[in-house]
Amino acid sequence: MAASVPLPSDDAQQPRLGLRERKKLKTRVAIREATYRLITDQGYEATTVEQIAAAAEVSPSTVFRYFPTKEDIVLTDEFDPVMEAAIRARPADEPPLDSLRAALRQAVEAILADQPGELLQRSKLMLEIPAVRARMTETMAETSLLLSRAVADRTGRDEGDLEVRVFTASVMAALREVTIYWAEHDQKENLAVLVDRALDSLEGGLSL
Repeated sequence: MAASVPLPSDDAQQPRLGLRERKKLKTRVAIREATYRLITDQGYEATTVEQIAAAAEVSPSTVFRYFPTKEDIVLTDEFDPVMEAAIRARPADEPPLDSLRAALRQAVEAILADQPGELLQRSKLMLEIPAVRARMTETMAETSLLLSRAVADRTGRDEGDLEVRVFTASVMAALREVTIYWAEHDQKENLAVLVDRALDSLEGGLSL
């Protein structure tokens, strides 16, 4: 998510990538950065995969190999495995919601520090482009299933348990609404604070 291609996590939590993986990550980042530049210049709808490929100096087939849809280019990042690792690294006796809160806050703060421009543009696209918002819902559901594995392992439950799936899905749904709310309010509020507010609502039993 940045030109220098660092993974957004501490070295202690993220294993070193081999040469092949680094090259793949560099290509993904190049495609994503080219996409954001084109969208800034000419808008989302006018930006084609062919233009993205040319700007990133790859073939259209390479773009599709890394990103099945144009929406995936602006939504996909490298933070899912980082969040999973962060959850697994939390203290064993910590409540699951506290572990997820810490992992989400770490991810949000890393994105704000490393790619603030991309995050701003991505949240605007989520708000303005129905296809991006729809795909965001799908990708967050995929992330929820991934995080369910870490939560299940920490709690001694099966990742397919209904309660585990509802728990992680509720947290990801809260994150989705926070992102949309943040965009609707011109991205003026502190995103990490909004995440905490949303999770406080879940922790309090959704009372109003």
